[in-house]
Formats: sequence, C-alpha cells, structure tokens
Amino acid sequence: MIDDVLLETEDKMDKTVAALRSDLLVIRTGRASPALVERLVVECYGSTMPLNQVATIAVPEPRLLTIRPWDLSVIGSIEKAILKSELGLTPHNDGKIIRLPIPALTDERRRDLSKMVNRRVEEARVAIRNLRRDGLKDLGDLQKDKEISEDDFYKAKDDLQKLTDDYIKKVDELGELKQAEIMEV
Repeated sequence: MIDDVLLETEDKMDKTVAALRSDLLVIRTGRASPALVERLVVECYGSTMPLNQVATIAVPEPRLLTIRPWDLSVIGSIEKAILKSELGLTPHNDGKIIRLPIPALTDERRRDLSKMVNRRVEEARVAIRNLRRDGLKDLGDLQKDKEISEDDFYKAKDDLQKLTDDYIKKVDELGELKQAEIMEV
C-alpha cells in the first residue's frame, strides 16, 4: 500500500518534470529549433491542430526556420498563430513557405526569457510540492484506517520527502541548464 502511494506520486512527479522539459524547449535561445514552433496551435479545417500536424518544419540555417504547409490554404492560419504566440518572431510568407528568422537575443530579451524560465521552474516546484502533499494525505488516510502502523507512516513520510527533494533538484537542474543556454552569447 505504501509502495503504491510512493510509486503513484513518483510517476506524477516524472510527468511534471517531463512537462517542464517540453515547456522549456519552446523558450527560444539564439538558435533555431523546430521545437520552438511545433506545438503552436493553428486553427484550420474547422478545428485547432498543432503546427507539426499541418506543416513540415525545417532548419536550413542556424538562425532560420522554414515552415512548409502540406495544404497551402492554411498558410495564413499558420502565420496568424506565429504572430499571436509569445515568441516575438515575425514570419515572412511567400505564398508557399513561411520563413521565420531567429534574431540574435538582446540583453533585455535574455533577462525576460530568464524570468520566464524562473516562473516555469517555480510552477513545477509548486506542482511537485502539491504532489507531496497529496501523497502525505493518502499515507495519512492509510494510517487513520489502521492499514499501516505509525512507524510505517513516518518511514514512508521520510521516503516521500526524499523523493520530493530529488525531483525538486531535477527541476532546478533543468532550469539552470536553460538559463545557461539563454545567457550564452
């Protein structure tokens, strides 16, 4: 029973770290990366779809992304999605392909991106702490129902805290790596 609670909590913490990792991929650095735009939501065919499901994204040069829609009728929707995003990029549309130049980052933009990374890392830390709280509540319920002893509860509580500390450390490391990547000139 204790193992089930710990495994379930660990699984949820893994998913939180994975979500942070994918969030941080979207935050741009000075280099072009398809991950920057592939999850942008495009309105087409009467619904919304991720950009990577309606177009091919390529990196022909280190500071240029090209987006080639499979159906040319959605090129305007792709352009709108890029303009509405918080990326701060201006697409160049020639009717068949969208070129997305990635400008060099200014110091001010680096600081803004750094703040955004810090915000996302803090949100992940809070999510992990909330998962710890939920795990503790589950363990407390097991103890209250006399399914585990008080000693087992306190041992499991310590294990849960170690697990939480490990995942907070992983989140912090991800944030530090992204910070270094952003500040790299």
